[in-house]
Amino acid sequence: MSSLTNAMLKAERHSFILHQLNIYNRILSSDLSQKLNVSEDTIRRDLNELADNGQLIKVHGGALSRSYGHIATRSEVYATNQKDIIAQKTLSLIREGMFLLLGGGTTVRSLVRMIPSHLRLTIFTISPVIALELIENPNLEVYLLGGRVTAENQICSGGEVIHRLSEIRVDLLILGTTGIDAVQGLTESDMEVVQVKKAMMKSADQVAILTISEKLGTSHRMKLCDLGSIQTLITELEPQDASLQMYAKAGLTLL
Repeated sequence: MSSLTNAMLKAERHSFILHQLNIYNRILSSDLSQKLNVSEDTIRRDLNELADNGQLIKVHGGALSRSYGHIATRSEVYATNQKDIIAQKTLSLIREGMFLLLGGGTTVRSLVRMIPSHLRLTIFTISPVIALELIENPNLEVYLLGGRVTAENQICSGGEVIHRLSEIRVDLLILGTTGIDAVQGLTESDMEVVQVKKAMMKSADQVAILTISEKLGTSHRMKLCDLGSIQTLITELEPQDASLQMYAKAGLTLL
């Protein structure tokens, strides 16, 4: 195989890796190895090169999108227009005096930046990044449910967080998801994330899932829940869109 062909193949891998990061924010080397049918050593070299070029953040077992951190600019976040549409729709669920529980991620971050300054809310979150955004609003009472924080997940996890979640009750849980499928339900790529999100769902009267449409029909290694465990699905699409009808048939309210 010529060096030119090798370079083309590497460029295609890099493009695929960056696109996966844009969609999911975090990717595992083992998953990339399977999807691209190359060795994990090859993937590690690819990730190291992309990290050296400032295109991603290398972490143990994989990589993070540069948009995932608290210092990310709007221009670094993938699908900002779609996420703004989702955030605007989600605002229709929020009422004065509500108790909310928020996950992390760039779509939820878009939402918290849009919360009107006059609304008085009590908000719990497992995300230090989201908590930092929320405290800019003086009418919000903000609680960070602390625990172990890793670069890979950038949320608080572990037994302490799960215990604290068992002691609260909120009107609405607002979560992003790694994967959602009409048959498989909601899935994640990390077991610690699954355990924390399950505890969050037990603490909420209603659950709303926020996701860009590119995640529809995707599934990952760890099962979070069936669609019956959530009430509302919010995407940038119109509720009548054909790609959403299987979710409507499952009984979800679509926004």
